Amino acid sequence: MTEQLITSIPPILPQTANPVSDLRGMDLSSLARRAHLESRSFYAHESYDPRFAYELFRRALVERDDHAWALLFSQYAPLVEHWVRRSGAFTISGESSEFFVSAAFTRLWRAIPPERFVSFPNLPVLLNYLRRCATCVVIDTARAQSCADVLPEEYVNWNDQRLGHADEEATQRVSSEEFWNLIDRLLTTEAERILIRSSYIVGMKPSEIFARFPHLFSSIDEIYVLKRTLLMRLRKNPELRGLY
Repeated sequence: MTEQLITSIPPILPQTANPVSDLRGMDLSSLARRAHLESRSFYAHESYDPRFAYELFRRALVERDDHAWALLFSQYAPLVEHWVRRSGAFTISGESSEFFVSAAFTRLWRAIPPERFVSFPNLPVLLNYLRRCATCVVIDTARAQSCADVLPEEYVNWNDQRLGHADEEATQRVSSEEFWNLIDRLLTTEAERILIRSSYIVGMKPSEIFARFPHLFSSIDEIYVLKRTLLMRLRKNPELRGLY
């Protein structure tokens, strides 16, 4: 099934101005079954009616129906897990894909209260937003872990860190943005910036960094030495320590 999962949501059948008006009387179990069948048709590149899945989203997010939410989660969890695993930050996050699937749906729930659902007029928009939620929770966690890697634990007051709540665009990473902006200002050469970003944001090993940027480093040993030197310098910086 994984190979059938999509990485972006292309345009599908046009919807009417009110795509769910004739589905609100449909019982929930039948609605979920039809939504699942229509999704299978979509993955098979066959004609696909998005109204049923859209109505399932509406009942979950507007009516706050727990059963609808559980059915929605069951249907789209494999797709969200696929998005999570495709994220370059997943391998350095230290968390399981199941953790991020749950976090992505939680972020969606918090980001779209009933009154905001009208801002999502069709299924592709909803699914693209869910995909962005999945990407953001992975990046947030990986960046927080990177902060812990760069700074000694005693300098980081994790009780004061903001939690990863969904925001208007599901893209802001407030808890670590200031940290990485400061890190960037403290680095003085292209090699230093490439090394820190590759190591702590992308999660590359020294051998991978050397293979990717041989023009910046003379050897893998140089990368190890520079990395240790940079960490010592950053950990002693009073401005960086004062940030946390």
